[in-house]
Amino acid sequence: MNRRAFLLALGAAACHAEPDPQRPNVILAMADDQGWGDTGYNGHPVLKTPTLDAMSRSGIRFDRFYSGAPVCSPTRGSCLTGRHPYRYGIFFANADTGADDPSKYILPDRERTLAEYLKPLGYATAHFGKWHLGDFAGPKKSAPTDNGFDEFFSTTRKVATLDPDGYWTKDGRIEPAMTTGDDSELLMGRALDFIRRAAKRNQPFLAVIWFHAPHVPFRAGAKHRAHYSSHPESTQHYWGSIASVDEQMGRLRSALDELGIRQDTMLWYASDNGPEGDRQEDASPGTAGPWRGRKRSLFEGGVRVPGLLEWPRRFPKPFVVKAAASTSDYLPTVLSALKQPIAPASGFDGINLLPVLQQRKPSRESAIGFETMGNARGSPKLALIEDRFKLLSNLEESGDLLFDLSADPGETTDVAAKYPDVRARMKEALKRWRESCTRSREGLPEH
Repeated sequence: MNRRAFLLALGAAACHAEPDPQRPNVILAMADDQGWGDTGYNGHPVLKTPTLDAMSRSGIRFDRFYSGAPVCSPTRGSCLTGRHPYRYGIFFANADTGADDPSKYILPDRERTLAEYLKPLGYATAHFGKWHLGDFAGPKKSAPTDNGFDEFFSTTRKVATLDPDGYWTKDGRIEPAMTTGDDSELLMGRALDFIRRAAKRNQPFLAVIWFHAPHVPFRAGAKHRAHYSSHPESTQHYWGSIASVDEQMGRLRSALDELGIRQDTMLWYASDNGPEGDRQEDASPGTAGPWRGRKRSLFEGGVRVPGLLEWPRRFPKPFVVKAAASTSDYLPTVLSALKQPIAPASGFDGINLLPVLQQRKPSRESAIGFETMGNARGSPKLALIEDRFKLLSNLEESGDLLFDLSADPGETTDVAAKYPDVRARMKEALKRWRESCTRSREGLPEH
């Protein structure tokens, strides 16, 4: 019996046991291409996001929250594995030239996902929205049900955010007539059906809800565009698609209240990377706020994204986290909350955030590493972020950029010449981290 089959058998047996009431439900909600500045609480001058604003006031707001990568597929892998995607070969966005072409990358069988950790503990598990970690059929098959999820209502990659097509379930493809209307509303409806069924059984659950909005082709209905009618049409659609996501997050929070389970639910929200486009304009209205760079770039605007957590039972009072956090931190944090042992040699790039949250620590103990490929919109292809300093490098003799984020969060002034020892130390650490990722991909010990 292979690892996945063994875990699924354990999960099926555990579902017949009484769940531990102290185990929180877990929801990972994520927008697609929403910039750090595309929220009201981060200071957008026009866009209204009342639900996200309310979450930022009632829960935990991360001011330095990073996506695992500057593009979508790698970040999604980091959410589920706690590991950088270069450890298992998801290097970039998982799409090819045509809608029917096979995926370039898949989530390998050897990677253990959060769903696979939680199933043996009696959790119901489901995925909704954009998967982008493999196909649902064919030679590149790596569907949610191959990765620990009991069910899914998902697409392999992007779809229009109004009248979408391409949805699948574990039982087969959904007819287009069944996916008419606002995409965020449609997928949230399926998610809430799953949540209600789990709550009725008194079973803890993991729901991964990955919106397609506001990724192109972003489209919004008249209701969500109405508030922005004085702006260019493309901007109306972009802001309207985010308004729909915000509305559906409100619908989710209300349902958790109605079911009496919101207190015991970890509700996370983030974006998978920064806003699309070389610049902010009518065709790409998203904003990274004050940060340099956008999607595909390893400058802050490509990877610093909105980050929120509500867990009223554990954190009843709101506060702001200044320490850096990442989508790779989801898995080790959830496992720690469930008091599950984490082996020192687990190979996680993420950390358990609970000590940071409980003790209000201003920094994290470990650096966050990044690597990307393709057009990085002017940034180097690797980066290492510490509490104070950030190094961007191609690991060549020249071309390194060092920024003091404490004094210059906008990355305007390279201080590599001012701090040569910091540059050398961080460059060596980045080399070691990259070598570790390479060893992981090759199936070798990582240290």
